[in-house]
Amino acid sequence: MTTITVIGKHGCHLCPTALGIVEEVVAGLPDEIGDDIEIVERSIEDDLVLYDLWWEKIPVVLIDDEVHAHWRVSPDKLRQRLENR
Repeated sequence: MTTITVIGKHGCHLCPTALGIVEEVVAGLPDEIGDDIEIVERSIEDDLVLYDLWWEKIPVVLIDDEVHAHWRVSPDKLRQRLENR
């Protein structure tokens, strides 16, 4: 199982866009890839460790706890990374 974590906060204008891109890319993947992906939302407002790590870079997208992108998410780069896993 691959976990994609989208880290953001309430009121972040880029966060819904990043989450939407992640959801759209995963939905467009072949079933054998997309069915094995879990999308998790986390907020820096709920976790001081996340806040300390990421407050300047939200939204942040992690794939299996490794940084994939921050601020802006490229659908093409995300799709390519997920297809090549």
